Amino acid sequence: MVEKANGVSRRNVLKLAGGSLATATASGLAAAKPDDTVEVNVGFSNERGLSAARNEADDVVREFDSIDVVTIRAAKRAATALENNPNVRYVEENGTMHALAETEPWGIDRVDADVAHRNGETGNGADIAILDTGIDSDHPDLQANLGAGKAFVKCKGGPKKCRYSWDDDNDHGTHCAGIADADDNSEGVVGVSTEATLHAVKVLDKNGSGSYSDIAAGIEYVADQGWDVGSMSLGGSSGSQALKDAVQYAQDKGVFLVAAAGNDGPCTDCVGYPAAYSEVVAVSSTDSSDALSGFSSTGPEVEIAAPGTDIYSTIPGGYDTFSGTSMACPHVAGAAGQLMADGATNSDARSTLKNNAEDIGLASNESGSGLLDVAAALGLDSSDDT
Repeated sequence: MVEKANGVSRRNVLKLAGGSLATATASGLAAAKPDDTVEVNVGFSNERGLSAARNEADDVVREFDSIDVVTIRAAKRAATALENNPNVRYVEENGTMHALAETEPWGIDRVDADVAHRNGETGNGADIAILDTGIDSDHPDLQANLGAGKAFVKCKGGPKKCRYSWDDDNDHGTHCAGIADADDNSEGVVGVSTEATLHAVKVLDKNGSGSYSDIAAGIEYVADQGWDVGSMSLGGSSGSQALKDAVQYAQDKGVFLVAAAGNDGPCTDCVGYPAAYSEVVAVSSTDSSDALSGFSSTGPEVEIAAPGTDIYSTIPGGYDTFSGTSMACPHVAGAAGQLMADGATNSDARSTLKNNAEDIGLASNESGSGLLDVAAALGLDSSDDT
């Protein structure tokens, strides 16, 4: 759900504002002719300075509440005259700033998700549920892709952080959401999918913990909504029958379930639950050198590997770098979303991802079928570029 003000999303408000400023200042103050209208910020020392700026203005764009500045539109000759007023501290062009360039995290490049994007594969039409600590409802890199939310554990961070009960009061869920499906919007990061619908299913609290019952209820809810993918970057060393019933129900309902193998490495035969259930795709973690991440759990249940060491992604209010099989899991969720957006069933997506994984020389209990290759799974290769 995207919060809106007067029917316009926050992102569009920002885009519209940026567009109007760019138009107003395109010519630049120095290049403007004396009678050209320019937009300037006027810093004043007292009420006389403020009055002078208002008098010269064709239009007052903004008066600040706490600082002695006013933004006006005026003829260049009038703006220049203000510079000589002893009650005016400065007159400057009202220039623009821009969001820092979008970063492509190394994992997105390594699994060739960028190739998929260039060929129009964005996951548009797929529904990806992040069963985790919630998703930041106001993040500019996620907001356009947010769909429904449901809390089985309520957000506890106050009204500023918890705009909805399913908001993220931990960071973990938002980080996973960005890996799976951050918007390709020229800022922040980009996900494996970029236009799938993200659903926040909050089953973990602000400390990152949730009961078997909460998690099972979340899985059941995903299945009942008819969503395509359930991404679970969570786990424990022992299973639960209630959890087992839920994953069986979801698989039967057509949900592609994927989970982090666990962070108990180095170890052997130590994949946690729910990843260890046969209904769930267990994902191990690799680093940027294609080596198994030192923390990654391994075992015969591992079906595929994905990048999980030093992954840069979204968190509430910004971005950060995390490591874990929790980061590997949503890479696979985003890839499954792309396949299911193209009509694949959950079983089709599972076999396709495994059959097209890249052999990186790790043992089968470390990487299963190999490293996730999004482009190959979609019938593309790394040289495809439209």
